[in-house]
Amino acid sequence: MEPWLQPATGYIHDWIEFQVRASQQPGCIVAIAHRGRIVTEYAFGHANLSTGEKLTPRHRFRIGSHSKSFTAAGIMKLREQRKLRLDDSVGQYVSGLHRQVAEATIAQLLSHSAGLVRDGTASGQFSDYRPFLAIEELIADLKSPPLLEPNTRFKYSNHGFGLIGLLIEAVTKQPYRVWIEREIVAAAGLRETQSDMPLGRGVPFARGHSPRLPVGRRLVIPGENRLNAITPAGGFVSTAADVARFFAQLSPDGKRSMLSARSRREMTRGQWRNPQSSIEGFYGLGIMSGNLAGWDWFGHSGGLQGYISRTVVIPACDLSVSILTNATDGWAGVWVDGVLRILRTFADRGAPKRRVRDWSGRWWSQWGAFDLVPMGNLVVVGNPHAVNPFIDATEIAVAGRDMGRVSSATGYASFGETVRRLRNKAGKVTEISFAGGRAKAEKAVAADMERRYGPRKRRTAR
Repeated sequence: MEPWLQPATGYIHDWIEFQVRASQQPGCIVAIAHRGRIVTEYAFGHANLSTGEKLTPRHRFRIGSHSKSFTAAGIMKLREQRKLRLDDSVGQYVSGLHRQVAEATIAQLLSHSAGLVRDGTASGQFSDYRPFLAIEELIADLKSPPLLEPNTRFKYSNHGFGLIGLLIEAVTKQPYRVWIEREIVAAAGLRETQSDMPLGRGVPFARGHSPRLPVGRRLVIPGENRLNAITPAGGFVSTAADVARFFAQLSPDGKRSMLSARSRREMTRGQWRNPQSSIEGFYGLGIMSGNLAGWDWFGHSGGLQGYISRTVVIPACDLSVSILTNATDGWAGVWVDGVLRILRTFADRGAPKRRVRDWSGRWWSQWGAFDLVPMGNLVVVGNPHAVNPFIDATEIAVAGRDMGRVSSATGYASFGETVRRLRNKAGKVTEISFAGGRAKAEKAVAADMERRYGPRKRRTAR
């Protein structure tokens, strides 16, 4: 493991913990794999706000559209077994479709370029107003023609992946759930993943939660509904660790995988650009991709009532990161971006040298918190409130055991000024003197603010 990775994952833990508290999210689990092996995982918050059940890394989450990557891997495995070709039309395997839908190729369905409707006429299934579509209802929707000519643009379609599930059943002569869990899930060595509900007795499950608005408080969403014919598009249930392991196996250079390197290269290659998006991104075969912090990445995101999740793989350093949240307004996507920026900063600066290593810690003032994060020969000042904690970061050059100087900063910060660590009689650092200001531990600052700004108790008359 690269020397910088351990201190990076340590800071990611502290940053995510702060972000969960500050955003008042119900819960979040994080897993990071290096070379296919989990190197860190942690859980914050609650699995169920109504019962107070604490969240653990073993709790299962609904992972929504991550399911598409599992389904696409299934198709690639069938292609390797010479049971189908990507340019085969879906109508060769599934009957009852509109003629133009039947002409769509497998590759078009996997890359969302077949021009199909996104969720059909019963999209209330994604808002808990009705059960998810049965096979007959899905086929009925697909008796209508496509909305667009195929191969004209990227247009996301859950119906398209539901149709892929029917194709898998037609080719394998087995139920989708039975085949995919044996040939993909079990083959990948995943023990905490299944393709849909229900879970077995005693399996820990994180309940979903609504946003705080419009009700004014979060409500628990059971999260137990089956996705039926839409299972291949969004039904999977898993942990962050299993998801990180699975996506690591889709890396073209990965050492272990249930698929050939050729299949993995084809899946992860960006084939269609997401049009009219402010952030450039691409879609391959059941896989999203892009570039962030100078690193190419691939992965997927997921959303289901009460759950938001996102996973990315960074092939350049053989890392995969998965973050699962159990709220409809979950911050998984934002936090994965932040994690990539943290990893990139540590990769560029390196592990902390001995002389700065013990300068780490979180300190508070009335203005909030800041983090002292040693990297290389310097101490970087991180902002845990920010989704990119090291943007425009101040740097401290350490000059002695407890003395430093701001050696790099924006013009609005405190360039050139002194930073000192203050110790008590026992030798413990209790305060930071930063450019004339004082920062202390969280509890000390909270008590001071309560004393100065909290409501005054009225004296009762005798």
